[in-house]
Amino acid sequence: MKKVLIITYYWPPSGGAGVQRWLKFAKYLPQFGWEPVIYTPENPDFAVEDNSLQKDISPTLKVIKSHIWEPYEIYKFLIGKKGQKVNVSFAEGNKKQGKIHKLALTIRGNLLIPDPKCFWIQPSVKLLQEYLKKNPVEAIITTGPPHSMHIIGRKLHKKTNIPWLADFRDPWTNIDFYKELNLTYIADKIHHRAEKSVLKNAQKVVSVTPTWCRELSELTGRQVDLVHNGYDDEDIIKTDKAVDPDFSLVHIGSLNAARNPKTLWLALSEMVKVNTELAATLKIRFVGNVEPVVLQSLDELGLTKYVDRIGYMPHADAIAFQQTSTILLLLVNNTPNANGILTGKFYEYMASERPILVIGPDRSDVATLLDETKAGLIAGFDDLEGTKRVVHQLFEKYKSGKLNSESQNYQQYSRKNQCAVMAGLLDEIVK
Repeated sequence: MKKVLIITYYWPPSGGAGVQRWLKFAKYLPQFGWEPVIYTPENPDFAVEDNSLQKDISPTLKVIKSHIWEPYEIYKFLIGKKGQKVNVSFAEGNKKQGKIHKLALTIRGNLLIPDPKCFWIQPSVKLLQEYLKKNPVEAIITTGPPHSMHIIGRKLHKKTNIPWLADFRDPWTNIDFYKELNLTYIADKIHHRAEKSVLKNAQKVVSVTPTWCRELSELTGRQVDLVHNGYDDEDIIKTDKAVDPDFSLVHIGSLNAARNPKTLWLALSEMVKVNTELAATLKIRFVGNVEPVVLQSLDELGLTKYVDRIGYMPHADAIAFQQTSTILLLLVNNTPNANGILTGKFYEYMASERPILVIGPDRSDVATLLDETKAGLIAGFDDLEGTKRVVHQLFEKYKSGKLNSESQNYQQYSRKNQCAVMAGLLDEIVK
């Protein structure tokens, strides 16, 4: 069996979305002739912990860990949260912390290139170069963000000539918060130069949506292959619990300012004033971290009494919870790169076989997949009347007891089937 070294920042016990893609691919790669070897930090700074993910790690899997230094403790000290788990990507709730957060973003973008994990690059290259002399592999995979993983891969490939695949789970210079980094002209050039160097030097470049593949391809003119995220059949254990009797809109995962669906909240606030049945049954449930600005929007529109904050759930529990939700809410970031946003959560929503309500652009990758699989409905970011119409349609089906999922043809997006695509690309680069 051929061996592949996978360089990833996110690995259990880290929870959240970033860990899922390569945790699942590492699980299924041996079925396609590839034995994974994981390289990851031993002391990463992550906001949530999810020990339930350990079940997907084979006891025979080789995991190499090394110490990483990250500057987050300085940031936490400045905001008075030293030693705590903090989601540093979220803007803070008060003005003082907001100013510190903005300053931290500026420092991060201009001095910590490509990201705060940059201090791990050289130690990792040195360690892995020595490791590979005694433990050869046929290929190397890097997955980002953080894009420091790609810089490690580029340097390691240059030193060893081992074929290398770079996997972009999110864009680099086209990521939604890139402009918030307050980059100088020079820093912006350095980011773009480093990005193009990765794209030019990797034997294969992969991304997760058609739009992002096209955008990355346009930067250098090279082919970028599509390997979707997906859902794991083994996670979708059908529950015998009844569906929530309330008309509940359930959002699972982190919810920040860019995903705050102000038009949806406005539509609901206007509808509950004239529809007593909706007002009596409406619930807005959040499973995961919610940024204060979202709660403020709901409060200003008088919707706080309908909100149920459940907090973070282990992945297995979240999957089970999805299956009993009335409607699953998928909120796309309202940013310039919105057309290419297609989160792993969407695939798990589909496999849960509950209706999905998407708030996002109607000419986008998620809209295309939604239409292909008949998994739900979509309303535009600023389309108030369209949003009301979609919510009314769902509510009428709910009242008649006919609000069921119509998902079809989504099985091709299982993690195992997508892993087969990834393994095929690996086979190509080692021929």
